[in-house]
Amino acid sequence: MRREMCYNICKLYLNSSVVDKGGLNMNVALVFAGGSGQRMRTSAKPKQFLEIYGKPIIIYTLEIFEKHKDIDSIVVPCIAGWEDYLQELLDKFGIKKVKKILTGGKDTQESKMIALRYLETFCKEDDIVLLHDAVRPLITEELITDNIEGVKKYGNAITAVPFTETAITSQDGEQVEKTIIRNTMFVAKAPQSFYFKDVFEAHTKGETMPYTITIDTCSLMTELGKELHMVPCKTTNIKITTPEDYFILKALIDLRESQDIFGL
Repeated sequence: MRREMCYNICKLYLNSSVVDKGGLNMNVALVFAGGSGQRMRTSAKPKQFLEIYGKPIIIYTLEIFEKHKDIDSIVVPCIAGWEDYLQELLDKFGIKKVKKILTGGKDTQESKMIALRYLETFCKEDDIVLLHDAVRPLITEELITDNIEGVKKYGNAITAVPFTETAITSQDGEQVEKTIIRNTMFVAKAPQSFYFKDVFEAHTKGETMPYTITIDTCSLMTELGKELHMVPCKTTNIKITTPEDYFILKALIDLRESQDIFGL
């Protein structure tokens, strides 16, 4: 009887999706789902809950973190009023690693502080935190791994792609003032990953800084003089903001399914 009980306890531990690693460092994903999606021009649902083939965008995103062997838990700051609906989706699609659904704040900086203060209750200083958008569902397991390894090697990891257009600057939006050599330009995307102590300290300082600086953690870290390391990603790592983005995402999902089925 005692042997059977020990066996069942060990089996339950090994099958658990959210593993207590004891004294070992954790990797925690903060997946922000607080946006209302005004540019999506839909009043039915926030953009993160729009469906493609019967599955909400946020679930496509969470599934990648759920399946990654090195992600220990997920925390989701959610738009107010949609927390219960999100929990229903987690149950329906078998997402087990979400440790907490939080009610997001009035803006991105407030939502990040709400999430980071919650992480403070269980994270150690050198735990790794990956900040990601719920509406960026084409993240890959490889990119998550590269972010974690980037933090371990350099102290942080900023996902980025090369800028492929001609960049110009203009103060009034009408007159071109300057062109910028594009081979020196990159677009910061997500995840953006840091040790917990660093990102918590930065956003704590950010509470007294302008919103235009704190809306993006990379911008905030740069303003604070932090040296940041870039991690390359595919151009398909898009953020779903407009109706056009939604249909691009659908096409990319179709392409990915075809590659998986036919080996294209």
